[in-house]
Amino acid sequence: MPVVLADAEPDGQAGARVGILAGIARHAAPRAPMEVLDRAEVSVEAGIAGDHRGRRKPNGTGKRQVTLMERRDWEAATAQVDHRLPWQERRANLLVDGFDLPQVPGTRLRIGDVVLEITCECDPCQRMDALVPGLFEALLPDWRGGACTRVLVGGTIAVGDTIRIET
Repeated sequence: MPVVLADAEPDGQAGARVGILAGIARHAAPRAPMEVLDRAEVSVEAGIAGDHRGRRKPNGTGKRQVTLMERRDWEAATAQVDHRLPWQERRANLLVDGFDLPQVPGTRLRIGDVVLEITCECDPCQRMDALVPGLFEALLPDWRGGACTRVLVGGTIAVGDTIRIET
């Protein structure tokens, strides 16, 4: 059943200013399997607790601490290659639904207590073609691969939390 959002456009998708956190995933090491979670702790120092990518290096910017992807972009990419895959195979940390991720570095997003800052596009890696030939290319247009963020304010997030642009 589709989620109807008060601040969204009539179709509940295009231009939505409020969405829903539809999934959380982490991986303990670079090639480790993704673990899907219902809730997670997020910190400025470590990103999503237990995710190897989130730890800030000394004097690092943390520009790839937490990655986000739109559900409809994942569905469009997998439809393009005519193959259904679970969203976590993209290896993104957060799946958002009913929300257009801003493609503007510096934009701040609030999810539950957590505030994230978009730093750059999350380009797909060649590992996507190992899953399904053509998936890498299908994720290239219009930030379909998602967005990278740094954590500005830590806290707890849970599937079902709202996501909105922080003003």
